[in-house]
Amino acid sequence: MEPGGQRRGTQCWWFALSFSLMLSCVERVTAQIKYSVPEEVTVGSVVGNVAKDLGLDISSLEERQFRIVSGAENNQFLVNPRNGVLSVQENIDREELCKSISPCLINLKMVAENPMEVHYVGVEIIDVNDNSPSFQEEESILEISESTFPGKRFQLPAAHDPDVVTNTVRMYKLINNDHFSLQIRERGEDKIPFLVLQKALDREKENKHKLILTAIDGGNPPRSGTLNVTVIVLDSNDNNPTFSQEVYSVTIHENVEVNTCVITVNATDLDESSNGEIEYVFGGQLDRKIYELFSLDKNTGEIRVKGNIDFETVDVYKLDVHATDKGQPPMSTDCRVIIKVLDVNDNKPEIEVTSLSKIVSEDSKPGTVVALISITDQDAGFNGKVICSLSDNVPFDLKPSFQDNMYSLVIKHKLDRESVSHYDVTITATDCGVPPLSTSRTLSIDVSDVNDNAPQFAQNPVELYLVENNEPGKPIFSVSASDKDLNENAALTYRIIREESSQQKNAAFLNINSENGQITALKSFDFETLKTFQFQVVASDSGTPSLSNNVTVNVFILDQNDNAPVILYPLSSNGSAQGVEEIPRNVNAGHLVTKVRAYDADIGYNGWLLFSLQEVTDHSLFALDRYTGQIRTLRSFTETDEAEHKLLILVKDNGNVSLSATATVIVKLVEPKEAFAASDVKSTAKDDEDSNVIFYLMITLGAVSVLFLVSIVVLIAMQCSKSTDYTSKYLPETNYDGTLCHSIQYRSGEKRYMLVGPRMSIGSTIVPGSHANTLVLPDRRRPSEEVGPLCDFKSRLFWLSRRSFLYDVSLTFETDGNVFKVFNRFISFLSSFCFTHFIFKQYFSCYHHHFERLPIIFCSLLTLH
Repeated sequence: MEPGGQRRGTQCWWFALSFSLMLSCVERVTAQIKYSVPEEVTVGSVVGNVAKDLGLDISSLEERQFRIVSGAENNQFLVNPRNGVLSVQENIDREELCKSISPCLINLKMVAENPMEVHYVGVEIIDVNDNSPSFQEEESILEISESTFPGKRFQLPAAHDPDVVTNTVRMYKLINNDHFSLQIRERGEDKIPFLVLQKALDREKENKHKLILTAIDGGNPPRSGTLNVTVIVLDSNDNNPTFSQEVYSVTIHENVEVNTCVITVNATDLDESSNGEIEYVFGGQLDRKIYELFSLDKNTGEIRVKGNIDFETVDVYKLDVHATDKGQPPMSTDCRVIIKVLDVNDNKPEIEVTSLSKIVSEDSKPGTVVALISITDQDAGFNGKVICSLSDNVPFDLKPSFQDNMYSLVIKHKLDRESVSHYDVTITATDCGVPPLSTSRTLSIDVSDVNDNAPQFAQNPVELYLVENNEPGKPIFSVSASDKDLNENAALTYRIIREESSQQKNAAFLNINSENGQITALKSFDFETLKTFQFQVVASDSGTPSLSNNVTVNVFILDQNDNAPVILYPLSSNGSAQGVEEIPRNVNAGHLVTKVRAYDADIGYNGWLLFSLQEVTDHSLFALDRYTGQIRTLRSFTETDEAEHKLLILVKDNGNVSLSATATVIVKLVEPKEAFAASDVKSTAKDDEDSNVIFYLMITLGAVSVLFLVSIVVLIAMQCSKSTDYTSKYLPETNYDGTLCHSIQYRSGEKRYMLVGPRMSIGSTIVPGSHANTLVLPDRRRPSEEVGPLCDFKSRLFWLSRRSFLYDVSLTFETDGNVFKVFNRFISFLSSFCFTHFIFKQYFSCYHHHFERLPIIFCSLLTLH
């Protein structure tokens, strides 16, 4: 059989044997298995089905990216991600991978993701007898003195076989020779051949002997190698050097300083002179690296350190030292020096991170694996034992694995990107050596955003003070909200809630920019029509699902001086502010001629009216009260005074830009008789009108009595249904320092009485700044439906009781007092009714148009009384 065929047969035999033993050798302790495969096996050969032996789901292997992550340095093995079959990818040479180490074991680390799983598979490379024993030299020459006695031993070069166990060198053979025999001595695991002189040599008969040494390994079939041995017979130098001991043993620490003396070997020779002088040399079979690490003094036998000694590379050195004398021929002997290297903590731990997730969602659950961490230390014993720790104040933890120095970096507790968006996690590995060495590695982990924060307004509710007569289409206000999230989760849009409720109906006249929250009024607001209203703005983010929040905007319309005073009296039939007053010539100084009445729809200083006399025929006759508008005589009339006088009165408000109106009063002086006749006519008309008034008042008071009782019942029911603190916060402030801005003016006509006042709602409004000449707005923090007319009623009741509020109510007709006699009997009832009018108006709106003026008239008459 050819060598190639014989080799293939051997491989097939080994493969069958290994595969049959493989299943019985598989270990499934803590999910770890082991296979065996012979070296030089054909590429593509199946080692085993890892997924099946590990109990993994084969259908999900490819999706989980099942792969080998470490262990195969030259990619000798490949795992099929579809079926989990482990196969040979490259030619395997055990001698190249493990040299003389036995057994030769390759540890593979395999990873499957989603969820993350790590498995360890060991593959043992079975040695195949593919190397023959060989000698370092083709020929070995021995010089032996003829005086050498039989039985003398001569060491021959040992053969080297890279194979291990039974496939290495097992025996030596020497071709039969009459003078020499072969003796094998074992030194540890090595077999050393010695040539033994069987019979004395005779140089004169034969000065050279040719021998062939054959080394045979233990393989099947065995392999062999030969060495030519030439023995040269010398003249006698019959004493060999002798070492004090055959094996020397010494211990040194790694990283010992260069030129440090390790040991001194000593050999002696009984010969004298040059035959007794000894020189020391290393044996020729040593590895070349030994010559780089150690030096031997040929005269003293002192062995010193020459290079860097590293425990992690080699922990034991075996040196052969030959001692040779200077005789002719020289005699030699040998010894074995064993140098053991002790470990020193000179290697820092190494940190390896696998499958690092650099971005972690903030809603990840505690226990989620972020990274796999492997810690290694090349030192041994306590110097290689590693303790792993994390930096402080990070929401992560290290979870140890079943294998030593393997950890999982997991989330310890819930993350919050809005608090911390980035973590620099420092992993520190420290060994247990003295002194301890440590290594650190920092992992950068970003926390991704989740829409878990709703928009927030800085203030809620918001108060907006808007001056009336604003320009339609112009921005009046802006709302702004903030969101702690990022990107789309923080992109805000704004909208106004539009409902049909009374508080929200004015929102129809507003528009909002959905991007920046800028609010635009679509119409101009009039303070005299609308004092206050509210609306709600909703801010929504763009996350999924979207989160939102709303803010209530309370709008208060501020008054402008946009209404000029209106003259109520005098007022002619054609509507002009002009009147004629007739007075007797015999009136005394201080006589009330007439009173100019006016009102202004504005409030505060804008509605505070002042009267001034612009033109008059004779300044010495008449005077005008600046505040009341009363025209009185300054002196008695004389015969020389003209019979007719024209007075031009200017009425203006107190706005920043004053608005005004004028009235003309013509005063005619008549004789007392004519004045008396005119007085009788007026008295007759007045008596008729008083009778009508009394009749209407009696009917009205009867109806009012019934309505008052109903109002009291409703008031009690409402009061009982509210909490005890319902109205406490709605009481108006008590620091008023001005007068009621709107004077209620009462004037007389020819056949009827009319109470004229400004066209304004019952409610008032807030004006920033001082309360001078203003009404104070009740607290609007509760919805208007909740406050209701009851709040307005109590506020009005409180205000009407203040002495600082002046109602300018005057009657220009004279009466005999009958009406007031009737009123005196119902004075307390009328007082109560004046204050309950608003409740009546709210809950009995069907009677509103009939009785709207009656309470005002009653309150006015009550004031006069």
